[in-house]
Amino acid sequence: MKSDVYLTRPTMELETEYLSFYREWKESGEDMIPWVISKDPSNFKEMIQFLLDSENGINLPENWVPDSTFWLVNDDKKVFGAVNIRHRLTDKLFNSGGHIGYGIRPSERRKGYASKLLSLSLEKAKELGIQKVLVVCDKGNTGSEKTILNNGGEADSDYIEEAGNIIKRFWIKI
Repeated sequence: MKSDVYLTRPTMELETEYLSFYREWKESGEDMIPWVISKDPSNFKEMIQFLLDSENGINLPENWVPDSTFWLVNDDKKVFGAVNIRHRLTDKLFNSGGHIGYGIRPSERRKGYASKLLSLSLEKAKELGIQKVLVVCDKGNTGSEKTILNNGGEADSDYIEEAGNIIKRFWIKI
């Protein structure tokens, strides 16, 4: 992995690269994580505005909290991943969502980008005034679990969703 990746706010200038990222993920058939990347980007300007509004707490659905979205890019503007940072926790986020949701495009996994993305995300969370971050992953997602542990994650009790899926919960002090 090259060290020239960094976080940037969603912007119109990255439309072509983001659409490539989005299409690759859609074609993989995998769940799109974090949830914001599943938002239809066909009206790119509208999607960017939605993300900015969410960060500023504008037009939020009931029981939602403001959140900040960043894209992991390199100097060539290739989009490697995305992160969504919730500014505070609701009961649902406390159990199964956490403060930070992140994902790396399928073709760039197992190259160290997830660990870098989480590390940079922790810096952004600190800037938002969050001192103790909750990060979660599904039981059995060993890649995510290792990434969280490598970034200082301390295991908390698991949460079992209604459908029986087990969510592993970790706290990271920043």
